[in-house]
Amino acid sequence: MQEKPSSSEKIFNLDNQANKLGMGGKLSPDSDESSYKKRMQQRKDIQAERLQIRKTKKGLLIVFTGNGKGKTTASLGMALRTIGHGHKVAIIQFIKGGWTTGEEKAIKNLSSKISWHSLGEGFTWETQDRIRDEQLVQEAWQLAKKYIQDESYKLIILDEINIATKLGYLKPEDIITFFKSLNNRKNHIVLTGRGASDSIINYADLVTEMKLIRHPFKEQGIKAQKCVEF
Repeated sequence: MQEKPSSSEKIFNLDNQANKLGMGGKLSPDSDESSYKKRMQQRKDIQAERLQIRKTKKGLLIVFTGNGKGKTTASLGMALRTIGHGHKVAIIQFIKGGWTTGEEKAIKNLSSKISWHSLGEGFTWETQDRIRDEQLVQEAWQLAKKYIQDESYKLIILDEINIATKLGYLKPEDIITFFKSLNNRKNHIVLTGRGASDSIINYADLVTEMKLIRHPFKEQGIKAQKCVEF
């Protein structure tokens, strides 16, 4: 008697079928509209099955890293989405500080469901105090853990925590150990910042790397500007 394919095998097979049928549009090999419509109906049916078979929900660990712009911006997009659904958000900034950004002003004015904490005091070349920097990182981490364990918060953003680990102020294994100690966590946690450690990347559920292709500061000598960088 032939064994039924497991759920993971079904997902794999459906994903392959979807990829073979393609996205449609002018990328499709069909030369006439009748065959194109048939192909897209098959794609629609498979997509419905792909969505139906994926039933698991869990609190996700999400990482935005890489040398390109947009890591904090991506996390703030998630914050906007979360408060749009009526849930609470906590944002803890580990490095940034000493100035008020446009996004901080906007989000604080937008909703009372946002708790925003800027515990950093700026870049290392500005603070010039490793002991103070590490102390602030540890304070931010303790605060972050309180929010993560508070089930009333749906999304917790730990902005530039990856940089804090890269600088040696926080150990990636301590972060992972803490997450592993939580049972059935329902909220989502976002870690931003370049230089995410391999261990964090391997442990996370979703990892996106922002890749730098061009940058006006580096290539044209253009200074950081409101609405773009802050």
